[in-house]
Amino acid sequence: MFHRVLLLGLSRGLLSRGLRTRSRGPFDDKDGKWEEFKKKVQAAWPGGSWEPFSDTSHLPPERADVVIIGGGVIGWSVAYWLKRLEARRNAIRVLVVERDPTEYLAVPDEPPLDVQFNPSGYLLLASEENASVMEHNVKVQRQEGAKVCLLSPKQLKNKFPWINTDGVALASYGIENEGWFDPWCLLQGLRRKALSMGVYFSHGEVTELVSSVRPMVTSSGEQVNIKRIYEVHVKVNNSLEYQPVECAIVINAAGAWSGQLSELAGIGIGPPGSLQGTRLPVEPRKRFVYVWHCPQGPGLEAPLITDTSGTYFRREGLGGHYLGGCSPTEEEEPDNGDLEVDHNFFQERVWPHLAQRVPAFNTLKVRSAWAGYYDYNTFDQNGIVGPHPLVSNMYFATGFSGHGLQHAPAVGRAVAEILLNGHFNTIDLNPFSFNRFYLGEKVLEHNII
Repeated sequence: MFHRVLLLGLSRGLLSRGLRTRSRGPFDDKDGKWEEFKKKVQAAWPGGSWEPFSDTSHLPPERADVVIIGGGVIGWSVAYWLKRLEARRNAIRVLVVERDPTEYLAVPDEPPLDVQFNPSGYLLLASEENASVMEHNVKVQRQEGAKVCLLSPKQLKNKFPWINTDGVALASYGIENEGWFDPWCLLQGLRRKALSMGVYFSHGEVTELVSSVRPMVTSSGEQVNIKRIYEVHVKVNNSLEYQPVECAIVINAAGAWSGQLSELAGIGIGPPGSLQGTRLPVEPRKRFVYVWHCPQGPGLEAPLITDTSGTYFRREGLGGHYLGGCSPTEEEEPDNGDLEVDHNFFQERVWPHLAQRVPAFNTLKVRSAWAGYYDYNTFDQNGIVGPHPLVSNMYFATGFSGHGLQHAPAVGRAVAEILLNGHFNTIDLNPFSFNRFYLGEKVLEHNII
């Protein structure tokens, strides 16, 4: 099995380190004893040649206190906060497992990256129908200390003369500490810091969650199985074998694939309508982002704008480029089997709204586009944070439906708090628990983008 290979590999590493402590190096073999020893081991080793100094850093450890499945910004935020809040250094062994190696190309030893924050603000537009909801939202935001102002159509036109205000009843504008940043830089910043604090990382795919089961009867008379995951099987890249990792806690931060991961733990496998049969309602949804060029566009003063139609855009760089798109309706949901871009979607669903709101965009030229996945919560499009009621040591940090980047720092801290202290300290996120799916209690956000 793969774990046997790992142990032997570690033994080789210890052997090589032991040889390096001698007065002469392992290759200073004047008496020929090293070569003689190497030949003996080589003869006993299946498959012939043997190299004792092979790198085993790509393998996951055999044991971890916490296994975080998903190496996106949410997973790395959880890892960072666990190490930040641990009682003493190296008190918790944390492993992050990510199956997509293309996400990690930066050099870990380089200086920390600037996240390239652009404080141009968010400008949200509301129709007459949604104006009262916007007023309520702004009131809550101000109570929490956000510097947000409301603009009438006339005020909006005076401040941004390039906007067509037809159909706009009210606008909200963030005037301080609001804007956008480079998500790649944030991901790398969290990753580098977590690694420097002792977090382990492995490229690989989790193929099995091994659990113990304890039957019990609830107060309502329902028979349920309480599960506890004690081993995670990680299939390492370019290998048919897996590495078993013993663990105490599993964090489901697998994003768009967190629903599939939950099924490996038996979540959702049970009688319909029962707690045991309640699935995690998270699935991949494909979204398109388009980049266009328009020298006559709004220019450097453009904030991130969300139209009454749901179309959004912001400036991209300094050369007259803009980035944007919109979410499809349920009927328009594209096939998520690939990441091909639908350019007709821009022509038919995005461009007309852009040109209506900013007339200069009539002359825009699309330069590029890409597609990616949301971890879409089909129940209420809000995140799931905290433990599962029946798989007692699986915790969720997923389902943010396109807002994971914004929520990552707070969610990472919240998950670390509940793991280390048994409850949320900074922000009470109990309304976002898994239980709401069984109880049918949606947590809805209005005027969401």
